[in-house]
Amino acid sequence: MIERRTEQEFLKDVYAHEMHVLFDNGINRHIMFKEPGTMNHHFSLITWPGYLCYTGDMGTYVFRRLEDMFEFFRTDREHMYLKSGQTLAINPGYWGEKLEAVDKCDGYKEFSEDLFEAAVIGDLKYWLRDHLHQTTKEERRDLWDGVMSVVLGADGDGNGYRKTAAAFDFNHYVNKDIGNFYFMDFFEHTIHDYSYRFIWCCYALAWGIQQYDESKTTIVEAA
Repeated sequence: MIERRTEQEFLKDVYAHEMHVLFDNGINRHIMFKEPGTMNHHFSLITWPGYLCYTGDMGTYVFRRLEDMFEFFRTDREHMYLKSGQTLAINPGYWGEKLEAVDKCDGYKEFSEDLFEAAVIGDLKYWLRDHLHQTTKEERRDLWDGVMSVVLGADGDGNGYRKTAAAFDFNHYVNKDIGNFYFMDFFEHTIHDYSYRFIWCCYALAWGIQQYDESKTTIVEAA
């Protein structure tokens, strides 16, 4: 199961973080965020024309889209892509499309046990309902048990290769009228979700740029 970071959990991680402007010249920036006395959950936002690099304790990701990438990530804040009760606007799907390089440990997306199980059981239940009057209770039970054992019970691995292969290869004889059951068009299902590190990175981008913008506003107001 993929552990998804929530906004509240992210904000706890960076509660004591302070912003350090190491370089700030137009769209060339190096802004670091860290808690004094520790490098735990520290991160930097580094920009140069057309690119932004997020790097730190939670990995490294490089994005490319606009000349000023801070402006790119501000767009979703301005459009208020927020769920109820949230204050940080993140758009993992769209932002992920702009990735040029991803973290070597967790990458951008990873196999999701939850999505895989939902896809398998969803397809199976649909088939059973559609063939209710062509099968006996015992035949339906045998098929269900076979899927639970062979597909959902397949050995797990980090990338879900074995479980996915078990779904593609599954073939179960039902009766002489129907023939065999197999997972038709299973490749169309979405069985990968955003990685833990990438979601944390998205929150860090939204929060870090927000802190940067607020510091600029404070300077202008004090002038």
